[in-house]
Amino acid sequence: LGTGAGGTLNCYNTCFAIENKDEYLLVDGGGGNQIIKQLKTANINLNAIHNIFISHSHCDPILGVVWVVRFICQKIKNNKGYEGNLNIFGCNHAITTLKTILDLTYSQHEKFKDRIKLIEVKNNQQIEINNLNFRFFDTLAKKVQQFGFILNSKLMFCGDEPLQKELFNLAKNKDWLIHEAFCLESDEPIFKAHEKSHSTVLDSAKIAQTVNAKNLILLHSVDNDLKNRKSLFCKEANSIFKGNTFTPNDFDIIEI
Repeated sequence: LGTGAGGTLNCYNTCFAIENKDEYLLVDGGGGNQIIKQLKTANINLNAIHNIFISHSHCDPILGVVWVVRFICQKIKNNKGYEGNLNIFGCNHAITTLKTILDLTYSQHEKFKDRIKLIEVKNNQQIEINNLNFRFFDTLAKKVQQFGFILNSKLMFCGDEPLQKELFNLAKNKDWLIHEAFCLESDEPIFKAHEKSHSTVLDSAKIAQTVNAKNLILLHSVDNDLKNRKSLFCKEANSIFKGNTFTPNDFDIIEI
């Protein structure tokens, strides 16, 4: 749904949906109400979203979730076909922040608190969502409390900071590694990825190679050259990483 870093304007902030059996888990929401347009363009009906995971409480992953909650509450209120509950998972800081924002900006969500569930997850907790097993973990991020997840023991989502060395064993031999890559190595002095606690493409490729991942998906990137971003990022990653590299654009679909 979105592949950009927090400040991108030419593509939406990083967020994606995992589809299984016609149901979707929304992973983060981007930074605003454009998430509703992104979902519509991707032909994802809100009625098919009953689970959301928020990786952390920065504006670019969390503010879009507020709009999803608002639109789903309106569907419930007006009997527009939304059945069951909306479960929103996240670490303590993310869930607390979301509730605060909702209380301040959309207090009507309280009318639907029996249907809108804010669920704090713990480090190493496992939960079945949409018939898939998710193991949540603390990413040990430097900027703010942040969680990632391991899906069916095969896919690892690392959030939007570099995978810490303490977690390399957890990431070993995964079929898929979803990792942030802010910019090319040559552009680091311009975009200052390291200063922002982010990785260059080369950094991400080294991590993927070290943990012996089979496939690497690069997200949360700058948008200064969207036309060539995919080819340039893949070329740099493949100079180090011996598996398959994917640098998706908004709305690309990857079959896992």
